[in-house]
Amino acid sequence: MKTNPALFSANELLNAYSNKTMSPVEATKAILEHIKNYDKKLNAFRLVDEEKALKSARASEERWSMGTPAGLVDGVPTTIKDLVATKGWSTRRGSLTTNDKGPWDEDAPLVARLRSNGAVLLGKTTTPEFGWKGVTDSPLTGITRNPWDLTKTPGGSSGGAAAAAAACFGALHHGSDGGGSIRMPSGYTGIFGLKPTFGRVPTWPASGFGTLSHQGPMTRTVDDAALMLTVMSEPDPKDWYALPEENCDWRKSMDQTVRGWRIAYSPDLGHAKVDPEIAKLVHEAAMTFTTLGATVEEVDPGLGNQHDLFRIFWFVGAARLQEQMTTEQLALLDPGFREVGIKGAEITIKQYLDATAERESAGTKLNEFFDNYDLLLTPTLPITAFDAGEEVPKGSNMNRWTEWTPFSYPFNLGRHPAASIPCGLCSNGLPAGLQLVSAMNRDDKVLTASRAYEMRNPIQIPPIPI
Repeated sequence: MKTNPALFSANELLNAYSNKTMSPVEATKAILEHIKNYDKKLNAFRLVDEEKALKSARASEERWSMGTPAGLVDGVPTTIKDLVATKGWSTRRGSLTTNDKGPWDEDAPLVARLRSNGAVLLGKTTTPEFGWKGVTDSPLTGITRNPWDLTKTPGGSSGGAAAAAAACFGALHHGSDGGGSIRMPSGYTGIFGLKPTFGRVPTWPASGFGTLSHQGPMTRTVDDAALMLTVMSEPDPKDWYALPEENCDWRKSMDQTVRGWRIAYSPDLGHAKVDPEIAKLVHEAAMTFTTLGATVEEVDPGLGNQHDLFRIFWFVGAARLQEQMTTEQLALLDPGFREVGIKGAEITIKQYLDATAERESAGTKLNEFFDNYDLLLTPTLPITAFDAGEEVPKGSNMNRWTEWTPFSYPFNLGRHPAASIPCGLCSNGLPAGLQLVSAMNRDDKVLTASRAYEMRNPIQIPPIPI
C-alpha cells in the first residue's frame, strides 16, 4: 500500500483530498522534500519555487476543507516545461540568450487553465536550448539524467518533465513535442506521454518550430494524462490554430473498449532499423491487443523515410529563432543548435514550399490510411537510452538526433495524435516504448487503447530512493 504522497497519481491524490485522508499541503511538502533530496542527481528542474507552491497548496487545502475545490486538479503538484510562459517565473528556454529579469507577467493558455483548476505549480523543468534536440542538456542548465540509469539521457526535449514524472516529482507534467519531444523522453524514462492532435491544446506564444509543435501531458498513468488533457485543452483566442471548443472530458475515453477495432502494426515503418530486444517487446505489446478483442495486422503505412523532409522544417525553424539574435547572443548558443540554424538559413523558399507540398501529400496519405484502421502501432524508439550529454550514441556514425528518431516526427508532420507507453525493460534495465497513433481528432482512440494496454501491463517506476 502506498504511503508516501510522492508515489500517488493525480487521481489518487484527488480521492485522498476528497476523503480527507491527505491534504494538498502534506502532498506538496512530501514532493518538495523528495525533489530537494534527489533532483541534484537528475537535474530535472530549472526552477523550483517552494514558497509559491506551498502558498498554492494551503489555498487548495482551505478549498477542500470547505468542500469547494476550484477545478479538476485542485491541489495536484504539477510541473511546466521551461519553454512556455508562466506568470511570476522567468522562461529561459534553456538558453543563456534569454533574460531572467522579464517582465514575466502573463501565463501561456495551458498554464492559465491549470492554475484556474487549482493545480499546485512546483516549478519549471529543463529543456535543451529552445527545445531543438532529442536529448536534454543546455548551456543554461547543464545535463539532465535518466532515473533508470544516471549515466543515460532521459531523451528530449521534454527530458526534464520525463525525468520528473519517472522520479515522482509531482503527478502532472507538461511537455511539448515538435518532433517527438514528449514521446521520445517518455519512451526512454518509462512513462506515458501524449502528443494530442495539433491545435488540441492552445499554444501561445507560438513555437519557433511552427505547426510541428504540440503541447501535451506526461504522467505515470493514462488516467492522469486524460485528466490533464481535459484541463489544458480549453481553446484560447490567442492561438490562431486552436481547434474549435468541444467541452470534451477526455476521461470518458477510459470507459471505451478496443473490441472489434482494426489495428495496424508496423515494426519499422518500412525502413527503420530497430534493436532486436525492442522489436520483440513491441511485437509482444502489439499482440496484446488481439487478446483484447482487436484484429492486429502487420502493415507498412507507406510513408517512406521522412528524415530529409522533417529536417527542412526543423532547420528553418532554428534559423528563424536565431535570425534576430545579436552576434554576442549567437556566440552563447549550443554549437549544435547554431550549426542547425546556419544550415536552415541556406534553405531556399522554393525548397521550403516544395517540402510543404510534400508534407501535405504525406498527411493526406496518412488520413486515408486511418480510413481503414482505428490505430497504428510502432516502436517509440529504435534504441534504448544512451549516454547523457551526447546528441547521438557514441560510435554510431550519426550526426544529428533526427537519425535515431524515425518513428516520431512523421506524426508531427501529419499532426496526428500519438502516444508512448512503456512495454517492458530490455536486458540493460532500460525501458522500451510502444507508440500508438490514430486519425486526426481521434485522441480518444489513443487514450482508449493506451488505457486498455495499461490495464494488462501497469506502468512501473524506476528503483529510486523514496
